[in-house]
Amino acid sequence: MTATEATRPPAPRTYALARLVPGGIGRGSLRVVERNGLAYRRQWYLFLTGFLEPALYLLSIGLGVGGLVGKVPGPGGELVSYKEFVAPGLMAAAAMNGAVLDTTFNFFFKFKYAHTFDAMLATPLRVTDVAVGETTWALLRGALYSAGFLLTMWVFGLVASPWAILAIPGGLLIGFAFAGAGIMGTTFMRSWLDFDYVNLALIPMFLFSAVFFPITQYPDVVEAIVRVTPLYQGVVLERALVLGQVDWFLLVHAAYLFLVGALCMRVATRRLVTLLQP
Repeated sequence: MTATEATRPPAPRTYALARLVPGGIGRGSLRVVERNGLAYRRQWYLFLTGFLEPALYLLSIGLGVGGLVGKVPGPGGELVSYKEFVAPGLMAAAAMNGAVLDTTFNFFFKFKYAHTFDAMLATPLRVTDVAVGETTWALLRGALYSAGFLLTMWVFGLVASPWAILAIPGGLLIGFAFAGAGIMGTTFMRSWLDFDYVNLALIPMFLFSAVFFPITQYPDVVEAIVRVTPLYQGVVLERALVLGQVDWFLLVHAAYLFLVGALCMRVATRRLVTLLQP
């Protein structure tokens, strides 16, 4: 054994999820999560926005407009109150927003301006650790928002089934899909002006992904487009779980979200390897 080999740090341990991203997943990703947690320890109040925005939507639209709308078709065609219909959709949107915020705006600032990732890579951390750690942090934030929103729904009496507890893992899948897409998209961003494209993608999805009304209200062409969007898949998953309309096809929605996240993460990691270690 040479002196160089003797002093080289051992390779990070990898896990079964290593196939999702090039190079595997090491313990270093947990250090990235720890760093983000320490960075937010004095700014914990920023997380309140993730609870307040969907809760205000629920109060104004679900409870306010719901008194005017009456009942609408839920999963399986069963009629449910409008507030019961809207609440799971808003929960899915909260998971999306929590993941996107950390993996777009915050990620871009640390990547382009603060050079946080350059500092991380000056340590034994790898690019894979950075990508997975940032995604994990976004998932934790999305899970926190999902759990908080589910608790709010329970307080308002909008949880109709014990299956609703699975809406939190469902929120993690939504967060994974959008976190992967967020990091992948951010690697192509050149300036803050490019973030107009983020809003251009998110706002139509939020408005048209069956959050506020059944998808059957659309023309056939629009309906077909909406059905392949990740937020719609998440809305259908969360709504079925909260209302207790559970069947095997929910696994298809879950698999869709997982595959979108895995594919985007793989592309994002390869892009980061090129950008951070040219």
